Amino acid sequence: MLIKIPRGWEIPEREATPESTYLNRRQLLAGLGLAGIGGQMIARAASLKQNNEFQVGDRPVTEEWAATGYNNFYEFDPENKERVKDLVGKFVTSPWTVKVSGLVNKPQTFDLDKLIGSLPIEERIYRFRCVEAWAMSVPWIGFPMSALINMVEPKPEAKFVKFWSVVRPDQMPGVKGGFGGYKFPYYEGLRMDEAMNPLAFFATGLYGKPIPKQNGAPIRAVLPWKYGYKGAKSIERIEFVAKEPPTFWNDLNSREYGFYSNVNPNKPHPRWSQATEKVLPRMSRQPTLMYNGYEKWVAGLYNGKEY
Repeated sequence: MLIKIPRGWEIPEREATPESTYLNRRQLLAGLGLAGIGGQMIARAASLKQNNEFQVGDRPVTEEWAATGYNNFYEFDPENKERVKDLVGKFVTSPWTVKVSGLVNKPQTFDLDKLIGSLPIEERIYRFRCVEAWAMSVPWIGFPMSALINMVEPKPEAKFVKFWSVVRPDQMPGVKGGFGGYKFPYYEGLRMDEAMNPLAFFATGLYGKPIPKQNGAPIRAVLPWKYGYKGAKSIERIEFVAKEPPTFWNDLNSREYGFYSNVNPNKPHPRWSQATEKVLPRMSRQPTLMYNGYEKWVAGLYNGKEY
């Protein structure tokens, strides 16, 4: 069964962008000479390296129209995933800065455009698994989380990293009205060894282009072994701290959403099973893999009791 797409936007499967097309499109866009964050991404796209080290299984890349049209982003719409893309037009993502503070030797505020230009940008195709039991496979563009962390030189007492998403009520209609008791800005956290794991990634692009607003523009965290909500979107602040920081969903309901939130088919959500997942766009069922298939890269970080 296909996910429901609003009339006027839905395209037939035969017209969905194939992987070969979006890869070739990078060469075309590279010659356009666009400026800003998007320009940094596009200008470097022609020589973009695809990192195949973390490939898992044979799941095909999710069609672009599906991955960019079915999004959890409560700041825009806390109920309807298919409406988010239609509500992001007023959201301003350039220029953009990311402030890094806390227990580091070199606290600083990064201009994102300059940061992208100074780091090795690569493409990684990662499985993505939502806690709501739907899944996809996404070609993210960005850089390892460790690259930014090394630039600010964390102090030995820095044991955790905390992320804040931006909140702009005039640009984000979902933050108004206090729906569901949500208190923005969104905030998330990781243990330092998780943030330094080779899988941990900051995404600034998607499908060979700058990341769309509905997917977390202009920069978001991607942690493929964890449920999707662990990856903070539209990040504007990062802080290094000594103690485990509070996180958005854990504060709202600690019984349902733990700090770690690793993908685990053997631990059901209190309201549904996690043993299988629905793969976009057809929502076909298949077994959920431990750590979303990334067990060999991350299992050593855990004792099996985290949630």
